[in-house]
Amino acid sequence: MQFDRLKRRSFITLLGGAAAAWPVAAHAQRSVPVRRMGLLMPFPHGHPVGEARLAAFLDGLEHSGWTDGQNVRIDIRWAGGNANDIRRHAGELAAAMPDVIIAFNSSAVAAARQATRTIPIVFTIVADPVGAGYVDSLAKPGGNITGFLALEYAMSGKWLELLKEIVPRVTRVAVLRDSGIAGGPGQFGAIQATAASFGVELRPVDLDRPGEIEHALTEFAGASNIGLIVTGSPRASLNRDLIVRLAAKHKLPAVYYERFFVAAGGLISYGSDFLDQCRRAAGYVDRILKGEKPGDLPVQAPVKYELVINLKTAKALGIEVPPTLLARADEVIE
Repeated sequence: MQFDRLKRRSFITLLGGAAAAWPVAAHAQRSVPVRRMGLLMPFPHGHPVGEARLAAFLDGLEHSGWTDGQNVRIDIRWAGGNANDIRRHAGELAAAMPDVIIAFNSSAVAAARQATRTIPIVFTIVADPVGAGYVDSLAKPGGNITGFLALEYAMSGKWLELLKEIVPRVTRVAVLRDSGIAGGPGQFGAIQATAASFGVELRPVDLDRPGEIEHALTEFAGASNIGLIVTGSPRASLNRDLIVRLAAKHKLPAVYYERFFVAAGGLISYGSDFLDQCRRAAGYVDRILKGEKPGDLPVQAPVKYELVINLKTAKALGIEVPPTLLARADEVIE
């Protein structure tokens, strides 16, 4: 009996000590800081491009150990394609003083940079961050900004090469570009540098307004032996359905910079894997949240490229895709 009383007394003492420790442990858990980040999405809410890129980024965050609502709080702003809305949302994000802002294209990083020069900014899918003045150099960005390139200009000439390979008779090519971003003239310049060697005359078309795109392509479609190249830009993404529809209506064989267009009925695309870029951007966010400075993290070039062909569209255009081109494709949509 004496032994049983001693065991009960020891158990009660142990239980009391554990109970006293519970508030301390709970307090320690509550005191773990929750980090904050702002995401600036230059797409309307629900836009398939924006949603896919957001999902890829969040997947990358999960793999780095960050989960929204647990150890990080994420503020997502969908700004559409309106420049004033993008600037307004960027200002609101900066005013909230997050630990880092993620800008999902050139227009977003421009607005974020205008809103803050101190909060770290990580960008994705920007063609020419040096030319735009976002960073000092790719190797040493300096300042509060770093990120991931959308493409390398030399690749733009590949679009014309692919167009001539799939439709050798093409001699006149309309090039949709966005002159409002640094990458617009750069991509067109790279295509222009190869045009003479392919015996092709170029017709630049600016992506200022949907009505102008339709008017220019309708007028251009009156010529013979024609084709279309769509260069990378936020405006091209926002006008995807219009551009693909016009290409089909006017029987324009078209080369695009992203798979997203071919999935919607475009003929062929070649470009970097933008979803991979968004996943990799999460790795930079992780490093910044752990103490590294954006100015010390070099801007990263794409590491994955993909060639996608839509055979259904080729058939509708009366095009027989060369077997050698099909063999090189990463994906064939039938």
